[in-house]
Amino acid sequence: MEISDKLLCLFSADVSAEDDRYVIEVPRREIETGSVDPDGTYRVALIAGEDDEEDESTGGGAPSEPQPPVENGEIRYVEIEDIGKQGDGIARVERGYVIIVPGAEVGDRVKVEISEVKSNFAVGEIIEEDI
Repeated sequence: MEISDKLLCLFSADVSAEDDRYVIEVPRREIETGSVDPDGTYRVALIAGEDDEEDESTGGGAPSEPQPPVENGEIRYVEIEDIGKQGDGIARVERGYVIIVPGAEVGDRVKVEISEVKSNFAVGEIIEEDI
C-alpha cells in the first residue's frame, strides 16, 4: 500500500452511529501534538481492520501508541520551523513528530542523521547544511 506524503496522522478508531450520521473520533493527542486543526476539513481513508484479528490472536488487546516515524541512523531532509527553549532547531515531520536539531536556525534546510529516538521526539545531527 502506498502512503501519501501528505499524511498528517494515523490512528485506529471505531465508527459509531450518532443520530442520522456516523462518527469517527480523532484522538485528542492528534489535535494537541499533531498537525490537525479541529476546524479544518480533511480527506479520510478507511482501511479494513485485518490487523484486528492478528492483535486478538497475539494477545494485543488494546491498540498500541503510534510508533515514531523515524529510526536511529535514518537520514532525513528537514526544514527548521522553530527554536526550542534550549536554542536548538525544531523540525516537524509526519503527524507533527518533532526532530530536535542542535546548531540549526529557523529557515535552515538541512540533511540530518537521526541519533536518538523517543516516543514523542528525536534528535538529528546535521550532516549537510542549506540543501
